[in-house]
Amino acid sequence: MSQVVIKIEDLSPVKKKMSLEIPWDEVKNELNAVYHDVSKKAKIKGFRPGKIPRKILETYFKDQAETEAATNIVNKYYWQALEERGIIPVSKPEINQEGIKEDMDYSFSASFETEPEFEPQGYTGIELEKEEIKVTDDDVKKRIDEIRQMFATMEEIKDGRPAAKGDFVVIDFDGSLDGESYKELKADDYFLEIGSGKFVPGFEEQLIGMSSGETKEIKVTFPADYHENKFAGKEVIFKVTVKSIREKKLPEDNDSFIKNFEKYNSFEDFENDVRKSLEEKAQQMAKINLQNSITEKLIKENAVEVPSALIERQIYYMMVDTQKRMISAGIDEQSAMDFSLKMREKYKGDAEKIVKSFLLLKKIAQKESFVAEENDVEKYLEELAAQSGRDYESLKKMYDGEERKDSLKMELIQKKVFDFIEKNANIKVVEKTGINLEAR
Repeated sequence: MSQVVIKIEDLSPVKKKMSLEIPWDEVKNELNAVYHDVSKKAKIKGFRPGKIPRKILETYFKDQAETEAATNIVNKYYWQALEERGIIPVSKPEINQEGIKEDMDYSFSASFETEPEFEPQGYTGIELEKEEIKVTDDDVKKRIDEIRQMFATMEEIKDGRPAAKGDFVVIDFDGSLDGESYKELKADDYFLEIGSGKFVPGFEEQLIGMSSGETKEIKVTFPADYHENKFAGKEVIFKVTVKSIREKKLPEDNDSFIKNFEKYNSFEDFENDVRKSLEEKAQQMAKINLQNSITEKLIKENAVEVPSALIERQIYYMMVDTQKRMISAGIDEQSAMDFSLKMREKYKGDAEKIVKSFLLLKKIAQKESFVAEENDVEKYLEELAAQSGRDYESLKKMYDGEERKDSLKMELIQKKVFDFIEKNANIKVVEKTGINLEAR
């Protein structure tokens, strides 16, 4: 009896072509099984279901039966061949076949991408700079000022003074382009901070000096890359009415301010806690900067070809993330989708870097035999719970699903790789004064 013939070619470091030749006996058995199913379901006048002669079935259902049999054969032997050889594809296969021919072996080929096979280079003895970030009194003051802003109250201006930068206004506005009004440019009772930069450049600045109850026309030119194409680069006239002006009032003094927090007995306690959290943040930032530096050096040392399917997948994740953040910021779903689609090409470079670093870290982990055992995962979850101030059991429940647990294990393995590289690196400590709060 003839055997299945399988040939595998490497088209590139990340693309393979698998050609298979299936003996006619196997094809015939699959065709018989398909025709048997067709016979049970087919309705042909003069014949009972299940009793229709094969020749009659072939007259009516030949193309359908052969297509179904070919699909079944491809699915069966493609996946079987991959499993037997331990090959894991990262893309859908491109199938090439010429259909089933009577009394002939059936041939098909499948081209697909896989992760590249390579020996990771240059990950020990790396020259690195590790930042030691010193938190300053100014950093603490800036952070406390931020927290003060959170506890500020809004008070309506009654003395008739006009709007100034930093004020909050409630406005009605109605925008028109070439004399035509658009619902996307219209809103009532819109709450806006002057100087927040939420609106088209030039809009907020023209609110300065307006009084409560005043109406005026504001002209602005939309940016050329504005996400709504019909307004991009166009001059729009807004009719704006200021309905009220409010200003932020900060807590009067330190004693009245810390009454908002039960856990502090004095302003000094609060100040010390802020410093401690900033120092933890500084350590985290230094760690992330070091990891980014390691990743950059690994990519430079290893010329790795990356499967396009993995890059496309990463771009998709980045686009979805952009959409979610835009929608949560109040932008409508369609505009968010249009904008993220425009960003597709811009994401490509970063997506390739992310995939390359993932593949490099994975290969180093395999070479150094780093694995994530159950007790490792539990210990890691305990660390995460302590860092985030969350309850261990509730955090553990978040990772109950198989997919989330695998993701956590991969994160832990990557941490082991970074720790190993750092331990075996030549590190120069660089002192840095001041933490960049904007980088949070």
